Amino acid sequence: MEIEIKADKAKIASRKLALIDENVKNKALKNMADMLINNRGIIIEANKRDVLYAEKKGVKAALIDRLRLNEKRIEGMAKGLLEISALPDPVGNIEEMWKRPNGLQIGKMRCPIGVIGIIFESRPNVTADAAGLCLKSGNAVILRGGSDAINSNIAIVETISKAAIESGIPDGAIQLIENTDREEVNRMMKLNGKIDLLIPRGGAGLIQNVIKNSTIPVIETGVGNCHVYVDSYADLDMAHKIIVNAKTQRPGVCNAIETVLIHKDIAKNFLPTMIEKLTSLGVEIRGCDITKSICSDVKEASEEDWRTEYLDLILAVKVVDSIDDAIEHITKYSSGHSESIVTENYTNAMKFLKAIDSAAVYVNASTRFTDGGEFGFGAEIGISTQKMHARGPMGLKELTTYKYIILGNGQIRE
Repeated sequence: MEIEIKADKAKIASRKLALIDENVKNKALKNMADMLINNRGIIIEANKRDVLYAEKKGVKAALIDRLRLNEKRIEGMAKGLLEISALPDPVGNIEEMWKRPNGLQIGKMRCPIGVIGIIFESRPNVTADAAGLCLKSGNAVILRGGSDAINSNIAIVETISKAAIESGIPDGAIQLIENTDREEVNRMMKLNGKIDLLIPRGGAGLIQNVIKNSTIPVIETGVGNCHVYVDSYADLDMAHKIIVNAKTQRPGVCNAIETVLIHKDIAKNFLPTMIEKLTSLGVEIRGCDITKSICSDVKEASEEDWRTEYLDLILAVKVVDSIDDAIEHITKYSSGHSESIVTENYTNAMKFLKAIDSAAVYVNASTRFTDGGEFGFGAEIGISTQKMHARGPMGLKELTTYKYIILGNGQIRE
């Protein structure tokens, strides 16, 4: 089977990669970036076949946007690899060191996880980001993208894998599963001892399937039912800009907002202009009863709307009585990704920051910044919504673990 063969190859490569000097890894990343630019024509042609197929299937526009590559996006992928090359290498760092009464020196050293499997959908730029981060953190990576982006992914992986090998990276450090049969994913999830960690990136169905069926440790990533709460103390012009950006800049991504909560004291003044602006940009509004009483032409929101990650130009809107009601709503319906409050009230801002239990919590800013590049991590492997080991955008450090190193001079335990 393809996955078993490539997993064995990755395991061998991971042991070699863990020992490779940072300068070799940085050279490889720069070469990978150059090769992406040089091969951009080939990659774009491959991507056109994927986009055409998606259009024939009737895939919605926001998801086709996630799939589409152009020169600017390929340049962004190359830039991400260069940014990773400039980041400090965590591998080998000794984070703590202490001395025991018996003279033993004990420390914690960062080390690679080993072989990381990435299962993802639609977004071919994930391919380069994941490969770059895994390489820099000393991990071999096995990529399994969706069938919708298979041509794009093959072109990207052939490009960056060749560039890495030419720079001294072991063959097998970057691999793609080209078999798009779902059974291949099921086999991948059972390869304990060959794959050390699985990271699913995609919709709720994909993520839950991996969590429920994998016998390999999994990091749960980013279904994004994200919220903006407009407080009674908000700067309304600022709130307009934040909501428009967070909903419409790229509606098909996990850090776009799906629900806006508005304090009742400003609803009559704020809602009509907000809804007029959003609808002019093609956004469908689904509102609560109070929202509909103020703006009668919006659709009625159902219970399911508060739970939904639309990944589309659809927005749920609810008027709330207080900041406590907003916090309660977010606590009930949020996926734990990203939430924002717009307010000029310091007490309310601090209350929101402390009470909201999501991976990223904002004051007076768009949720669209929940991203490894925007946080200064270079690229990201995903946005973790769990609480163990890694949370939020996952950069290099989150792709390493640690081991204890103990330095002695002949000590024995009595």
